[in-house]
Amino acid sequence: MTEPAFFVLAALVDAPRHGYGVVAEVADLSGGRVALKVGTLYGVLDRLVAEGAVAPDREETHQGRLRRYYRITDAGRDALAAEAARQAANAEAAAGRLRRYRPAGAGGAA
Repeated sequence: MTEPAFFVLAALVDAPRHGYGVVAEVADLSGGRVALKVGTLYGVLDRLVAEGAVAPDREETHQGRLRRYYRITDAGRDALAAEAARQAANAEAAAGRLRRYRPAGAGGAA
């Protein structure tokens, strides 16, 4: 799963959102590390919809413009949970390695 897809799914966990709402939530969740451009966002959303991880929720008109809202599906929640567990396991493997190894200038190997 790509990092943008991961954060798009995470952004939709608590509520359906329209495109710009997803962009803002992704920026917030990632601490600003992931800044989605609109073209990238809709490419990710189209792929997630095709995979069944996200579904259109509703459309609303706001200031004369159509806003399409998206929601995460049960399959999307399962995929996000699996990816979060995979990333956590990878991070723990790296952290464990770092705990066991100290460069020579930092006291030698543990």
